Amino acid sequence: MGRTLEESSSSDLPEVAAAAAELERSRVHRRTLKVVVFGQVLGGAGLAAGITVGALLAEQMLGTNGLAGLPIGLFTLGSALAAYLVGGISQRSGRRVGLALGFAVGGIGALGVVLAAVIDSIPLLFVALFVYGAGSATNLQARYAGADLATPSTRGSAISVALVSTTLGAVAGPNLVTPLGSLATHFGLPALAGPFLLAAVAYGAAGAVLFVLLRPDPLLLARRLEQERVIAEITDDPAPPDLSTEPPADAVIVAGERPGRGAHVGATVMVLTQITMVAIMTMTPVHMREHHRDLGDVGMVIGLHIAAMYLPSPLTGLLVDRLGRTVMAVASGGVLLAAGVTAAAAPGDSLGLTIVALVLLGLGWNFGLIAGTALVVDATEPANRSSTQGRIDVLVALAGASGGVLSGVVVAASDFPTLALGGGLLSLLLLPALWWARRRS
Repeated sequence: MGRTLEESSSSDLPEVAAAAAELERSRVHRRTLKVVVFGQVLGGAGLAAGITVGALLAEQMLGTNGLAGLPIGLFTLGSALAAYLVGGISQRSGRRVGLALGFAVGGIGALGVVLAAVIDSIPLLFVALFVYGAGSATNLQARYAGADLATPSTRGSAISVALVSTTLGAVAGPNLVTPLGSLATHFGLPALAGPFLLAAVAYGAAGAVLFVLLRPDPLLLARRLEQERVIAEITDDPAPPDLSTEPPADAVIVAGERPGRGAHVGATVMVLTQITMVAIMTMTPVHMREHHRDLGDVGMVIGLHIAAMYLPSPLTGLLVDRLGRTVMAVASGGVLLAAGVTAAAAPGDSLGLTIVALVLLGLGWNFGLIAGTALVVDATEPANRSSTQGRIDVLVALAGASGGVLSGVVVAASDFPTLALGGGLLSLLLLPALWWARRRS
């Protein structure tokens, strides 16, 4: 005998409820990605200012290139503290509040850099660059917001959407160096302060967009979905979760396990790619200026470098999902080595080879960041995800700070080719980490 209508309907309820919940999760996820894209376009413009002219401004104010890597070191050191704080705030109050505050603080730091340049204050410059680093940390933390509601098989692609959206602002920023410098001069400000004016406006706007539009909060929602999934398994309750309202920040959290081994491997990949990329990138503008390249050439090279950092993200995310995290992490080491060798071998006045080297540098970083981020997300749960990600981004930022500060010291003690080759070789250290993780698995 077949089942009665009542029996059939009752037994199908869990499947129907699960399908409805999945459709709603997917809808909220798509909306979240749109908001993150909007915020990241603005945040990318703010990010580009320090990368493009930070070292040049320090060289101008300090009168030496031996400390030209200090600005990158300071704002990446500031980003380390900001990553920890943004991660902690997001853990307690959600992505919306954490990201908005991070961008707002970064904008304040950018205004401080402008003021330091106007009054020629080295101490204020150092403090302002440190605070400005909050914007850089927040820009990177936003990639996690794109993955909070993604399924395991689409996390690489979700992360890539958040990263590629940074491209528009980040590429436009360096290419606006000359007109922004002219605008700053028109208002009686130093030319190199112009890009930081853009950063202040861009970071402030990014924070406002995320605070107003990132509803419901993706991290809090992912946490509640996990909680309701566990409760449904225990009680066999087929009722679908309500995703239409903003989840409370103090909602009960499902007890999660400690992050898995993949989080440590992902952190290692991101740390090594960051220190290599920052070290070579930091001294490239100084190296180019020493060979009589103007700010337009510097802006073009850095713009193309940043494009390579973010623009390939959709393809990289697809490859990370299809080929695997480990394969793309290994590819990252190979591309970064090629970048270092090319930069070291390029004649000082060769604009073409410098572009090739910096594009490869950005591409290798892109591979490593997306593969490493996917490893971290895979190894964490909504209950421990944000705080773990914040601590890992602290390590990534500290690696960048070390690379930025030491790059100027290395070049002052030897030369730029030595720095470039050393950075490329350093990236290969991720291979033993991946081999160890594979053996342990």
